[in-house]
Amino acid sequence: MSIARRARHWRALADGRVCCELCPRRCRLAEGQRGLCFVRACRDGALVLTEAARPLGCRPDPIEKKPLYHFLPGSLTYSFGTAGCNLACRYCQNWEMSRARVAATGGGAPTDPARIVAAARTSGCRSLAFTYNDPVVFHEYALDCAAAAHAAGLYTVAVSAGYVQPAPRAEFYAAIDAANIDLKAFDDRFYRRLCGARLAPVLETLESLVHETAVWVEITTLVIPGENDDPRRLHALSAWIAGHLGCEVPLHLSAFHPAHRMRDHAATPIATLMRAREIARANGLRHVYLGNLGAEIGGETRCVSCGARLIARVGYRVVARALDETGRCLVCGARCHGVFTTAARDTALDHPARGPT
Repeated sequence: MSIARRARHWRALADGRVCCELCPRRCRLAEGQRGLCFVRACRDGALVLTEAARPLGCRPDPIEKKPLYHFLPGSLTYSFGTAGCNLACRYCQNWEMSRARVAATGGGAPTDPARIVAAARTSGCRSLAFTYNDPVVFHEYALDCAAAAHAAGLYTVAVSAGYVQPAPRAEFYAAIDAANIDLKAFDDRFYRRLCGARLAPVLETLESLVHETAVWVEITTLVIPGENDDPRRLHALSAWIAGHLGCEVPLHLSAFHPAHRMRDHAATPIATLMRAREIARANGLRHVYLGNLGAEIGGETRCVSCGARLIARVGYRVVARALDETGRCLVCGARCHGVFTTAARDTALDHPARGPT
């Protein structure tokens, strides 16, 4: 049974095709054609989101798994995605979902936003996370779910590559409380060759979120040996974050493991990530984390004023914390930027998410 719905961001072309205006790809589709994301198609002269309400992978996750380390640390988030993606990363770690076709979706997962929110609350989750594939491709459905989550007092989280046009970006992130944006490399050639995309729109998304919204933002870079681990590129990436977004934005440097169409590449050595962290810190970034290592290193949050350990983590689990609900260090009183309160959502968002500058 088709559950397609009309898309929000598109225009009709003079030649009878439609132009999707959701992401910078701007796919131009004739009747019956699908975009690169596979889940948007031209039907009856209009752009539709196909299989609109078929979430995959519905389950509670630690918020640290997104990864978000400065947003409700230690809490659970209810995660789900759908089929499809508007990038074509050759190394995709979730390719079974992002490259899935409609025939492979479904499987009894809850579909109505109210049911998803009910499952999240039953699981003890504080937030709803749009993740696994990119929420850009299920924009309309994500907005429905975000509205239901907020009505129930839950936060909303987006894990995205940030490859989206300005108008839908503004519409979407008005409904989002926290985001982890994947900055894949500071290299347009890398984006074109390995992701089928461009760097500039991602940088625009990051600047917009940090400077024009109240969304709490963290960044992840998957470090791939021989592709984006050159020290000069890592320097350029972290220097851009410091100069354009600010030194308080957390950066997660994640280890690559062979996947999808890049199984011939080696996994990222721990030494490579540690060197990348040193470069980022030298450029002034105050919170640089290491992830996807299978080792208990690189996950501590420390006070930038006195050096006290504010949050201790074992894997994705918070095992100790030494900061209050406003994010102040219990040793020296300095503020750690983030959203740390366990109060109700509306109360927690009364103050700026990034705290004082």
